[in-house]
Amino acid sequence: MSRLDDAQRRDWLRLIRTENIGPRSFRSLIERFGSAAAAIEALPSLARRGGGLIAPRVPDVREADTEIAALARLGGRFIGLDELDYPPALRETEGAPPLIAVRGRIDMLSRPMVGVVGARNASGAGRMMAAKLSRELGRTGLIIASGLARGIDAAAHEAGLDTGTLAALAGGHDRPYPPENLPLLEQILERGVVITEMPLGWVPRARDFPRRNRLVSGVSLAVLVVEAAERSGSLITARLAGEQGRDVFAVPGSPLDPRAAGTNQLIKQGAGLVTSAADILDVLGPLIERPPAAFREPPAPFAAEEPTESIRTRMLGLLGPTPLAVDDLAELAQASASDVQIVLLELDIAGRLERHPGGLVSLL
Repeated sequence: MSRLDDAQRRDWLRLIRTENIGPRSFRSLIERFGSAAAAIEALPSLARRGGGLIAPRVPDVREADTEIAALARLGGRFIGLDELDYPPALRETEGAPPLIAVRGRIDMLSRPMVGVVGARNASGAGRMMAAKLSRELGRTGLIIASGLARGIDAAAHEAGLDTGTLAALAGGHDRPYPPENLPLLEQILERGVVITEMPLGWVPRARDFPRRNRLVSGVSLAVLVVEAAERSGSLITARLAGEQGRDVFAVPGSPLDPRAAGTNQLIKQGAGLVTSAADILDVLGPLIERPPAAFREPPAPFAAEEPTESIRTRMLGLLGPTPLAVDDLAELAQASASDVQIVLLELDIAGRLERHPGGLVSLL
């Protein structure tokens, strides 16, 4: 398994902090050019071919070194996707963050986890149920993962302190949210682990919380929803868990309580009904006992000829605001997989491409 040296870690940080570079385009760049340093050098020409008027701004070396040093002063460090300490379940997800900033008990990242999420305005019964299930699951060796939110999240974290808990943040490590959970965060830092993909100084916005939810479901073998309204962030986490191939469980509630409407709907849609930790453990038992998947070395850089202008023209003509499957795009454009990957990467870097769940893409 590879380990990033200081220069590589700095280049990885510069690349993922570059405008228009997300986890998928980051991985494509590494696969094509072999290193973050080489990818950074290639960005201006890629952006031009994608129709960008100016190259995306890349943080300079000093900016990256400053962020790495600031995280170290907080007692944290960056862990790369291809490194041993990276959470194994998260590594296997599509669009896994290339770098996560970690504080606390890094050794816990390699242990099996279960996400426990739910309503911020949770009922007393909901909080008690979340705590009870989290304690029971924790005693079996599972780490309890959640998002440090009010209500169910906080109850799950508190119950998991003795056995291990992971908090995923929507902002930077120096901008945790909500403020009233700062004392809980300090306890988690002493007895658990805290992760984020956002830079230091980043104040979480509404659209950052689904990204945080993706981390909670990504590190977990399964996600349990204890209470959730019909439209809530917890249901977003459940949807993301399903897209990531995770089992989804829900605690049923009274039809008269709007905080149970979302969980009851999940059960109708096929989520596992949970009244005790045994309902989860019966399903997860084989996954917990199975050794972690063998680490796959990152692919070698691929050498491919540049797509012809006719292929680029056909692909651009086929793309529009309506999402289109990448496989369909390749077939309709009569283009090879490498041609499609290169053109989409160029459009991505130029800020002209939007990626959707299920391998769909559209033009912005």
